[in-house]
Amino acid sequence: MKPVASMTGFASAARPTALGQLTLDLRSVNSRFLDLVLRLPDELRALEPMLRETIAGRLSRGKVECRINLVRGVGAAAPTLNAAALAQLTGLATQVEQSLPGVQGLSMADVLGWPGVVETPGSDPDALRAATAGALAEALDGMTAARQREGAALREALIDTCGRIETIAEQLKTRAPELLAAVERKLVERLEQALGEAMTRATTLSREDVADRIRQEVTLYGLKMDVEEEIKRLTTHVSEVRRVLAAGGPVGRRLDFLMQELNREANTVGSKAAAIEMTNASVELKILIEQMREQIQNLE
Repeated sequence: MKPVASMTGFASAARPTALGQLTLDLRSVNSRFLDLVLRLPDELRALEPMLRETIAGRLSRGKVECRINLVRGVGAAAPTLNAAALAQLTGLATQVEQSLPGVQGLSMADVLGWPGVVETPGSDPDALRAATAGALAEALDGMTAARQREGAALREALIDTCGRIETIAEQLKTRAPELLAAVERKLVERLEQALGEAMTRATTLSREDVADRIRQEVTLYGLKMDVEEEIKRLTTHVSEVRRVLAAGGPVGRRLDFLMQELNREANTVGSKAAAIEMTNASVELKILIEQMREQIQNLE
């Protein structure tokens, strides 16, 4: 059985690097698709494709934020200016000033933020990539475990709710014929009264005509109010929910579709309600289905 995973989770990992202590945080919340946001220091921008590919290979849904920070320690290599890059930037600025006299010049922040102007000696790109990849793998393992733990709890809650829906459906199946018969008896009494009065005024109506009309009306009413098919479909959908949960894996989209089908059947039961007990059963079913829908929104 594959694990069922939630889309909500958090994990963190850290690695020492030549640039300082690298800390990687992963956060995820609900989303229809995989929505990945990366927040990286400039020194790690080149690693963005690797980070995206690795995360997409492990997670299929959720709004995921990956945040990496570099904290320079006492032993970290001090940053220096790249004289060649600085000279190139100065030359470009001079050309711009000659072409556009009066244009505002570069600020200190503009110069220091220009790619390649500030360097950190001793930072090996391969070592930095390996450290980042290791931190990401550790954080993904932690997040996956957290999401699976929450997914297991949600699976149990959904299975419990399935049992409650089946109980209501069974009670409704048992009670529906009795409730419908009681309503039909009242309908017969009212029709006999109404048609009996008509028979006294119309000599063309016989008792056989009245009885036949009553049978037709009661039969038609019984067909309209019968919920046996709705109950069968309801229990079939619940069985499919159990099957999907038992199979595991990414189940969110499939279960969300099944919730729509369950809600349709519950609404039909309510629209056909021949007694207050059937109306109450429909309301209770819709409450339980909505609870399941909210829980399923968290599943991958």
